[in-house]
Amino acid sequence: MGADQNHDWRASVASALEWWRDAGVDCEIDDSPRDWLARAPSPDKLPSVVREELVEAPTLPATLTEFAAWRIGSAAPEAGWPGQALGAQGDPASGLMILVDMPDREDEAVGALLSGSAGRLFDAMLAAIGRDRQSTYLTALAVKRPPAGRVSTDTAQDLETIIRHHLSLAAPKRVLALGNAASRALTGLDVADSRGSLRVVKHDGGTSEVVASFHPRFLLERPAAKADAWRDLKMVIGGLE
Repeated sequence: MGADQNHDWRASVASALEWWRDAGVDCEIDDSPRDWLARAPSPDKLPSVVREELVEAPTLPATLTEFAAWRIGSAAPEAGWPGQALGAQGDPASGLMILVDMPDREDEAVGALLSGSAGRLFDAMLAAIGRDRQSTYLTALAVKRPPAGRVSTDTAQDLETIIRHHLSLAAPKRVLALGNAASRALTGLDVADSRGSLRVVKHDGGTSEVVASFHPRFLLERPAAKADAWRDLKMVIGGLE
């Protein structure tokens, strides 16, 4: 009759406490009172050690040769991730940098970015504009594939800072940003919103013109987008020679 009257209140309370622990509440009561409405101390009121940690930024290598070694070394943000780091490939003096998000799953075994079916399509795209891997400069935002297949927000911000420094060292005339992550890192917009025009990006080495387009992975899934990708490629090469 009606609802079950044999309700286990202890289990309910235990479940509620577990929920609060997951939310970050690690104690039930504090020995001393706390003013929860008080403002947090301003940075100049914090201990000097804390202030230094807040404002200190890592010093990135000042030359492209040093940067290339650092990028796949133990100080890089991805150093603790499993797998082989894949640094930039090709000719940095080619005037054309191509940026992708990260290595594909099969790239580590080959030791090169954009291998497999996506790589074959990429090579065909380059050939269509009279280029190849040796006459471009191919690099990735993340030199390793993250364990979960996606990059956290904090790490993404670090990688954006690093790629902009990379841009200032290589100083390419044009950059082809393939995929949403690459486009966001340089233009702040997804491909759908940034493609179709040359976007000037300022950096310490001057300026570079960025064209955002679809990653070959996307084109394999959506062949109908190849027509738009071809228009993007023509924009990349226009006036570059």
